[in-house]
Amino acid sequence: MARSHLMLAVFLYFCLCMLPSLCQNEETQALIEFKKQLTDPFKYLASWKDFESPCQFFGVSCDPKTGMVIGISLDNKSLSGEISPSIGKLKSLTSLVLPSNLLAGSLPSELNNCVNLRVLNVTGNNMNGTLPDLSKLKRLQILDLSINYFSGAFPAWVGNLTSLVSLGLGDNEFDEGGIPQNLGSLRNLTWLYLAGSHLTGEIPESIFEMKALQTLDICRNKISGNLPTSIGKLSNLNKIELFLNNLTGELPVELANLTLLEEFDISSNQISGTLPPEIGNLKSLKIFHVYKNNFSGKIPSGFGDMHHLIAFSVYKNNFSGEIPENLGRFSPMNSIDMSENKFTGRFPKYLCRRKSLQFFLAVENNFSGELPDSYGSCESLVRFRVCQNNLSGKIPDGFWSLPNVKMIDLSNNHFSGGISTIIRSAASLSQLILSNNRFSGEIPNELGQVSGLEKLYLDKNEFSGRIPAELGDLKQISSLHMEDNSFSGPIPSELARCSRLVELDLASNSLSGSIPSSFSMFLSLNSLNLSGNKLTGSVPTSLEKLKLSSIDMSNNQLSGIIPSDLWTMGGDKAFIGNNRLCIDESTRSIMKSDLSVCYQKTGDKSNFMKRRIVLFYLIVFGLIVVIGGLMLVSYANFRHCEPSLGKKDEKGKGDDSKFRLESFHLMEFDVDEICSLDEDNLIGTGSTGKVYRLDLKKGSGSVAVKKIWKKDAVKVLTAEMEILGMIRHRNILKLYACLINEGSNFLVLEYMANGNLFQALHRQIKGGKPELDWHQRYKIAVGAAKGISYLHHDVSPAVIHRDIKSTNILLDEDYEAKIADFGVARLAEDSNIGSGFSSLTGTHGYIAPEMAYTLKITDKCDVYSFGVVLLELVTGRKPVEDDYGEGKDIVYWVTTHLNNKEETFKVLDRKVVSEDIQEDMIKVLKVATVCTSKLPNLRPSMKEVVKMLIDAQPHKSSVHTGKNEKVDMYT
Repeated sequence: MARSHLMLAVFLYFCLCMLPSLCQNEETQALIEFKKQLTDPFKYLASWKDFESPCQFFGVSCDPKTGMVIGISLDNKSLSGEISPSIGKLKSLTSLVLPSNLLAGSLPSELNNCVNLRVLNVTGNNMNGTLPDLSKLKRLQILDLSINYFSGAFPAWVGNLTSLVSLGLGDNEFDEGGIPQNLGSLRNLTWLYLAGSHLTGEIPESIFEMKALQTLDICRNKISGNLPTSIGKLSNLNKIELFLNNLTGELPVELANLTLLEEFDISSNQISGTLPPEIGNLKSLKIFHVYKNNFSGKIPSGFGDMHHLIAFSVYKNNFSGEIPENLGRFSPMNSIDMSENKFTGRFPKYLCRRKSLQFFLAVENNFSGELPDSYGSCESLVRFRVCQNNLSGKIPDGFWSLPNVKMIDLSNNHFSGGISTIIRSAASLSQLILSNNRFSGEIPNELGQVSGLEKLYLDKNEFSGRIPAELGDLKQISSLHMEDNSFSGPIPSELARCSRLVELDLASNSLSGSIPSSFSMFLSLNSLNLSGNKLTGSVPTSLEKLKLSSIDMSNNQLSGIIPSDLWTMGGDKAFIGNNRLCIDESTRSIMKSDLSVCYQKTGDKSNFMKRRIVLFYLIVFGLIVVIGGLMLVSYANFRHCEPSLGKKDEKGKGDDSKFRLESFHLMEFDVDEICSLDEDNLIGTGSTGKVYRLDLKKGSGSVAVKKIWKKDAVKVLTAEMEILGMIRHRNILKLYACLINEGSNFLVLEYMANGNLFQALHRQIKGGKPELDWHQRYKIAVGAAKGISYLHHDVSPAVIHRDIKSTNILLDEDYEAKIADFGVARLAEDSNIGSGFSSLTGTHGYIAPEMAYTLKITDKCDVYSFGVVLLELVTGRKPVEDDYGEGKDIVYWVTTHLNNKEETFKVLDRKVVSEDIQEDMIKVLKVATVCTSKLPNLRPSMKEVVKMLIDAQPHKSSVHTGKNEKVDMYT
């Protein structure tokens, strides 16, 4: 008996010793299975091997006593793939931390087996699907599922996890719905992040029972109603983020109870009324943002007594009265935006008392008086915009030489005095905008030493004297406006050294002398205005090299012949008011003109008339030939597809020998299939023919058949066969074959299930949502860009498409973009991609502006057209709409919204934009604006466009920086 007891004890001891080893082996296998579901490009999981202790695995931690796996931490390791259900086998797991990776797929319900789990963090991935009910995880303290693509109903079961301290569900794709009432049962919660989750309705009262809450973030939703007075119960709150909702009513006085509050952002709502004076008692406040609401009244004086205030943004409201005198006196103010209100009085003199103010914007108010002298020593300033006020007086000493300021905008005020010579020390200045003031005196030569200056606007002032030749040293300047002043003397030829100058306006001054011939050296000039001066001499013929889109030399004293290309660019209006200017008779014959004709020899006029008569008869003869040819073509068109097949042989098959077949890709089909097209399968009609969908009988899937009109057959077939037949690229439409005979001509092409981009952009799916979200649009943009780049840079000889537009970008079943319709494309030699073609092609709204004065087509015309396509993707609008104005297009409309960041956001397609992707959309908008530059040489190559788009790859982000100052997009 004793022996049997001993044996039992030994057996039990052996089992107990082996148990951890067996469990550990099971956990190893579970982790290996977990690894198999992942892609690990940087080999972080190389140590995860069979028959190894999981405690040795990278990113895995174990309990020192039991040896069981208790934690997995793989933060920002570029992992992709899915989370394996095997994770549920780790019974002792307390922490699963996988944020900032590329994980996809759903969250496995097997996590419910990890009953000891305290931390579950998968934020910042690409996970999707409906969330499983994880309410069994009663010990869970941190749950962060934010910044993914989880869908379905908002998870009300979260309210059962009463141990939660941190909860992040924001930035997902949940169905629209309200905040569950039972969230209020999470009485231990300190951090609540529900931003961008499609939440609607009012904030439930139960939320205000979370007495431990420190961060309340429900921004970027559709929350409505008033901000309840109950918010005053959350005495531990230090951060409130409710911006971009539909809140209404007035702010409750009870906000003053939140004495620990540091950040308060309720911007972009419809809240009205005045700010309760008691808010000025929030002594811990650092960030106060209430911009884009309907507030009125004065700013509480208590803001002047705050000691921690950093950011103060109240723009686009109806505030009035004076700003608290002590604002900034005791606090380290960094940014202030008071723009677009009705403030009056003088600027507070203490704003830069703590030497930390960087951004000061007070655009469009009724401020008056002079700038305080203290602003002249605010060396921390980066942006200073006070335009459209009633400010006056001289600029304080020192202000002109602030070392860090990048932008000074004093326009549309009543400032006087001159520009100080100490401006040479403004080492960072890139924009100086002084338009429409009363500045006077001469421009100091030292202004030419501000080497980083990009925009200089001195227009509509009282400046006088000569234009300093030293301005030619401004190598970075792109815009120079000096119109409507009293400048005199000659135009400095040295200005031509400004190699990046795009706009030059010297109109309405008293400038004399001749137009410098050196202006032909400008590399980027797009607009030149010299009107309303006293210029003499001739118009330099060399200026024709500039290829300007805007020119005005009217109302001067110029003489001689107008160079024909310049007259073509500007027309009569650009040269009227110069009584001694004239145009060549041959130039005048192109278009009606009121300018006088230059006759250098007495016989010139009669000889030219004779040439015109000869030309007239040649044109008539040509028309007769063309009309006769068309009549023959019309007769031939009576012979359609069926007559050309003609007779059937004894087996009933068509006589294929009637067709000449060119095959480019392997594809089985019968000729009679191609000819027997059903009008019910018509999928498109263009200027060159009709396109049909054809389901092939031999099981080879579907193709698109393009039936070419006979009159265009030679041109279209030659172009498409020559180009599509020689190229192979995933983003170029495949040409399978071409069938040609006397009566009908067919192209057999790859079928694209989702039609063209234009259609997809304007289609809607269930619920009224657009068919294409931003990520799909971005994918299409990159694919199309790669296709065009291939044509320009990888084909020999290179191909210029000449008709890039959204209807010529087709989409397959996976929304992969493919460039189509090469009917007007042309080849160009590799050594001279810019070689031109003499026929005007393209579609209205996509045609590059240089086509107004030249018929030469270059690859930069394709770049411009693609830039318009990018604008369509970003804005969701059409290239030409009535809203843009008569004769205007999408490029013009977008440029009118680029003055500041808030205006820029207005062009983004509101059907797809959200806070987390708007910056990604802005990146693509920037690429589009560069592509649609007026001057071809300022546009990038398509290879560069591809790189810029790849660099603009979208990244989801929940960060709200609090930097809401209005900035120009290119600053």
